[in-house]
Amino acid sequence: MARAIWKGPFVEESLIKKVEQQKNQSQKKPIKTWSRKSTIIPEFVGISFLIYNGKKFIPLTVSEDMVGHKLGEFAPTRTFFGHTPADKKAKEAEPEKKDSK
Repeated sequence: MARAIWKGPFVEESLIKKVEQQKNQSQKKPIKTWSRKSTIIPEFVGISFLIYNGKKFIPLTVSEDMVGHKLGEFAPTRTFFGHTPADKKAKEAEPEKKDSK
C-alpha cells in the first residue's frame, strides 16, 4: 500500500539538513546515509550519496530520473553469483535443435 498523498514523501529529517548544508559548501563530499527508506526528492538531484547496503556503502549520484524512488532501490543488498554448476551441466546435456532447410 502506498503512502497517503496528503502526508507527502518520507525523507529523513537529518538527511534534508545534510543536503541543505552541502548546497552552501563549495566542496561536494558524498553524504553517508543508512536511511534506505527515504524517498528521493527534487532537491537531491546532482548530489552524491553513500548508501549502506548492510555490508558496505554504495556510491550514488542522484539524477532526475531517480526522483520519486527510494534510496535503497539503488543499493542492492544481495549479490547474485550465478546458478549452481549442476544447472549448467543439465543445460549442456539437452539436445540442441537443428534447423533443417
